[in-house]
Amino acid sequence: MLAVTGGIWSAYLILVLYVLAMVAVGVVTYKKSKSLDGFLLGERGMGGWMSAFAYGTTYFSAVVFIGYAGTYGMSLGLGAVWIGIANAILGSLVAWLVLAKRTRSLSQRYSASTMAELFEKRYNSRHIKLYAAIVIFIFLIPYSTSVYQGIAYLSEAVFGLDFVWCVVIMAVLVGVYLFVGGYFANAVSNFIQGIIMLIGVVVMIILMLKAPEVNGIEGLKHLIDTGYGFFPDAETTATGSWFDSPAAQLIFNLLLTSFGIWAVPQSVQKFFAIRNDRAVLQGSVISTFFALIVGGGAYFNGSLARLFYPEMPADPSNIIPNILLSNEMMSYAVLGLIFVLVLSASMSTLSSLALVSSSSVCMDIYRGYINKGATDKQVNLLARILCFVFVIISAVFAIFEVDAIVTLMSLSWGTLSGCFLGPYVYGLYWKRANKVGAYASVTATLATTITLIFVFGKIGGGESFTELLSLGIKRAPVIGVFCMVESMIVTPIASLIGEAVAKRKGVALNAPEVAEKEEVAETVAANE
Repeated sequence: MLAVTGGIWSAYLILVLYVLAMVAVGVVTYKKSKSLDGFLLGERGMGGWMSAFAYGTTYFSAVVFIGYAGTYGMSLGLGAVWIGIANAILGSLVAWLVLAKRTRSLSQRYSASTMAELFEKRYNSRHIKLYAAIVIFIFLIPYSTSVYQGIAYLSEAVFGLDFVWCVVIMAVLVGVYLFVGGYFANAVSNFIQGIIMLIGVVVMIILMLKAPEVNGIEGLKHLIDTGYGFFPDAETTATGSWFDSPAAQLIFNLLLTSFGIWAVPQSVQKFFAIRNDRAVLQGSVISTFFALIVGGGAYFNGSLARLFYPEMPADPSNIIPNILLSNEMMSYAVLGLIFVLVLSASMSTLSSLALVSSSSVCMDIYRGYINKGATDKQVNLLARILCFVFVIISAVFAIFEVDAIVTLMSLSWGTLSGCFLGPYVYGLYWKRANKVGAYASVTATLATTITLIFVFGKIGGGESFTELLSLGIKRAPVIGVFCMVESMIVTPIASLIGEAVAKRKGVALNAPEVAEKEEVAETVAANE
């Protein structure tokens, strides 16, 4: 029930100001996107603040605020906060320290604009680029589609705005400022959206703690006393399987969300565009604090949901919106701010996904295979058009509620990370990593994902194809973590096997110039 005070005009005013700001971003940043490198990577001139906010806003989408926070807050209680803390330490701080400097160095040395192109140059294989680009395209479309879902309920409840129109507004806004401004527009808009997210999360925490159901510290004590404290139960399960225990849910979701971000292309691309090493160090600190406040705050809000709902509702995805909308202290101005918070989280992620998808197609497939002689001007125009196309395709799938596409999204994060984690990390640090290991990682992950879906579906009692699929996908966090571990094991083993076979045949897996570049890059990274 909507229980708010004040005039609805204040909510509309905040929304209009946000829309105007996003349009202005596209216009102001146009000059930065005239070159191909400028459109795809902002001419590799992003500072620490811009890079950190771009990384953070891509990391935390509306799914975290609306879906994950409420669902895992209900099942884990205060234990859900550990996911946000781990995201800040492992997914932000450690990820930046381990990956950012070397990724930036190698991407510049190889003149790589995309993750797939980096694999091509690092592993001396055109076909690994095509393989990676196809996987990225297939799994980012459903991911993009799901981003729209997080704001549907709020748009209808606050503004009486039909979900379709909300999707259209998002698609047009993102499409316009990406078409006009490219990566730099994405980075600037992410910075603005990041500030909104920081303010919005703090406001949400204050409102939750002041709610009568929570009553400040009393609510936290109640959660701890009733078994929903910071350390979830490892034995109690709804199905009798350890995989469904609160502790197991925490472990697998913590690992998936903290390490999955390491190898998804939309986050890796942020390292390509960093200006210098000073910006890397600055970005690692800023992104950590951003993740701690936004991610930790979102999960903390979700952990209080158990105080409002003694039992898990039939549709847990609307838990947080329902709590906020029923808060008598809520005003339309605050509600408008929270709506823009969720909208910002959605648009920042959507714009990054669209940019990565378009760059994969135009650089890795079009220029790599279809038209090798394409000029930068032609590829630049195609990239702009494809950004708009990907946003529209995702919007159409969301509007028509293509269930197969939306369902596939729940596996996209783990599958993409499983495919690329090994080849990416070993490619940065181990010169003996080669294309055999990269091919093996991607292929093994795809095969394992499909197999485990049906295995878990069968364990869950599924009989028909649909039942096996739906029940198996519910274990997506488990499948994703398994695939990431598999990638880190398969990549070096397959690389060594491939190296041994190549030596017997007298064939070099890495071209001399590639090996030489890598050794130089390692020396530079060590000296830095």
